[in-house]
Amino acid sequence: MKIDLRSDTVTKPTEAMLRAMADAEVGDDVYREDPTVNRLEQIAAELLGKEAALFVTSGTQGNQIAVLTHCVNGDEVIAEADSHIFYYEGGAMSALAGVQTRTLAGERGALRPEDVEKAIRGNNIHFPRTKLICIENTHNRAGGAVVTIEQMKGVHEVAQKHNIPVHLDGARLFNAAAALGVPVSALSQHTDTVQVCLSKGLSAPVGSLLAGDRAFIEEARWWRKKLGGGLRQAGYLAAPGIVALTQMTDRLTEDHARAQQLAEGFRKLSLEVEPVETNIVLVKTDSIRETAVAFLQRLADKGVLAVDFDEYVIRFTTHRHIDEQQVKRVLEIVEELIGTAKVSG
Repeated sequence: MKIDLRSDTVTKPTEAMLRAMADAEVGDDVYREDPTVNRLEQIAAELLGKEAALFVTSGTQGNQIAVLTHCVNGDEVIAEADSHIFYYEGGAMSALAGVQTRTLAGERGALRPEDVEKAIRGNNIHFPRTKLICIENTHNRAGGAVVTIEQMKGVHEVAQKHNIPVHLDGARLFNAAAALGVPVSALSQHTDTVQVCLSKGLSAPVGSLLAGDRAFIEEARWWRKKLGGGLRQAGYLAAPGIVALTQMTDRLTEDHARAQQLAEGFRKLSLEVEPVETNIVLVKTDSIRETAVAFLQRLADKGVLAVDFDEYVIRFTTHRHIDEQQVKRVLEIVEELIGTAKVSG
């Protein structure tokens, strides 16, 4: 039996989600007649402290709709250098919105307000116009690092000073809220728009939500349609999303505990591990003189799946289907493989 730690996107829907899908009341969402979608959007807007929300097919679609709605061709977007919206979305900002990015190195994924202020373009016809600032929380490539309320507030205050909106890629925002022990709205309040995923640790089979003020969401709905995201009887997909938002957020601390257990075990095996704050564990393999890809292949042969993040960095992501016994088994396998590597070396 495989132990899949590649991502929290591998989670399967709960029994409650499957029942909700079967019993969902549906209509044509393009006509705004799907009551289940409407309810999901209302719940999300209330949780995130925004006026309205829009159900979209994925986090990438939500982020790109936000860029398209905030910007026009030739504008500039400030983003952290390793952020998902820049690093993992297929160059969509340039391909779809025709904007250019200005990337800044953050501190564990968090943009420094002073760096953001320096990067904002002045009023000069030679420059593109800075029209959007993007934050990611939690930050994937920083190992699931949490951007604190204070850090988000600092960036938002700079943005407000220059009349520039802030978009939050909150794919794992509920993980950040769980780690900080605060309502998710405590983080989203320091943004103008926010995208959250339902299909990661919250275990829904598909979908994300984009939230903001009513005028923004009306424009975003238009962009969703242009991108082919107009859905029909989407209540069958929205129903598990309602379960995700109302029943699955409190248990995320269990995933965080498993990640800490995994990290502690790796450290006992003398592997270097990045600080762990949520459900992502980044492990370095250079100490055993083996590339991440090579070590991952040996892990896969033993039934453990993870992903490479750099030449000598592996990402392990905990989720609802990973329990304490599976973590112990992973550590046993890693210890065995490290011993084999030392003998062969």
